[in-house]
Amino acid sequence: MTDLPDVIFTLLPVLMFGMVLGMAFFLILWLTVRRGLLSRHPASWFVGGVLLRMGLALGGFYFVAKSGWLPLVICLLGFVIAREWVQRRVVFKQTTRPNTLN
Repeated sequence: MTDLPDVIFTLLPVLMFGMVLGMAFFLILWLTVRRGLLSRHPASWFVGGVLLRMGLALGGFYFVAKSGWLPLVICLLGFVIAREWVQRRVVFKQTTRPNTLN
């Protein structure tokens, strides 16, 4: 049986990788929506954003999944933690015109 510190030091970088992956995913989503709504060509923003986000997330999860199911679950936990963190940190400014974002 392995020692608890060994397990912690093995899975802590995986948790942090999942958090970075989640922060990148949701910040790119925020940027895509923000820029896409004001763009002359919103389809290119949304299609490009979804391709970038999905490629990043699937590539990252595939990289972690090579190590087994437990690191994959820990990475997903970090991804969800990052979602909550980004959701609390991104502040939407109120505008008088509902069709524009500042």
